[in-house]
Amino acid sequence: MNDLILKLIYAGFTTKQLHQYYRQFGCFDFVTEKYEMLLREGQDERLRAKLQCLKKLDSTQIRQNLSRDQIQTVFYHESDYPVLLKEIYDFPFVLFYRGDIKLAQNKALAIVGGRERTDYTKQVLTRLMPELRDLTIVSGLAKGTDADAHLAAMEHGSRTIGVLGFGHLHHYPSETALLRRHMEEHQLVVSEYPPFAGPKTWQFPERNRLISGLAEGVLVIESKKRSGSLITLDQALDQNRNVYCIPGPVTSQYSEGSNLKIFEGAKMCLKASDILEDFIV
Repeated sequence: MNDLILKLIYAGFTTKQLHQYYRQFGCFDFVTEKYEMLLREGQDERLRAKLQCLKKLDSTQIRQNLSRDQIQTVFYHESDYPVLLKEIYDFPFVLFYRGDIKLAQNKALAIVGGRERTDYTKQVLTRLMPELRDLTIVSGLAKGTDADAHLAAMEHGSRTIGVLGFGHLHHYPSETALLRRHMEEHQLVVSEYPPFAGPKTWQFPERNRLISGLAEGVLVIESKKRSGSLITLDQALDQNRNVYCIPGPVTSQYSEGSNLKIFEGAKMCLKASDILEDFIV
């Protein structure tokens, strides 16, 4: 089954499509002749192309290429697959990763915010992180707050997980390339996309559901009114995760989003204990 899932992903079937077909057929073997008629191969050119590509793929070659590129896989039914991620509606059936996959079993907090931010973000991280060091910090390896959060976690002896919005053979943005290489060796970097998949705009909001899905809570520091970090926060609410926002100056455009979410009911975070009290068993 694992080889078939790999081939489906490499042929271009998305996580959403695989969930759709799995619910419809109860298996992944929907590419046999008895199901192709139900998929209406002749009426959907994109689906037809994926099915044709699928028939040409060799799972042995795929695994050899993954090994060559030092990329590992964990499938949804395996023991190392992140337990929290299985709780979300559209979890990936396979994760591609570099690093220590066991980090994804730790208690985790996602930290997100703007690519553009002020020194206030670093000040907040400096204040909170010493007390949050027992939590694994999850973020998206973007420039700005994401990079700040990963670096602050490592500086204070915590572990950290980066979630990519593209495949492992690509990188964006260039500013975080060195950070990512370090995390691949000493922390964990994961993606639901096959290694050859390049960055696409729509994949980053899709990636955000994994950032929140891997954690028990999401903290937003600075966020503009229209921001990807607020998408992550909304996804966290849909996933029944805890959400926290750092309040900021009402005069700052970089705090408009987080202040608004506090007004709408997100938990205001003034100190680390405001987060940690939700992690006490």
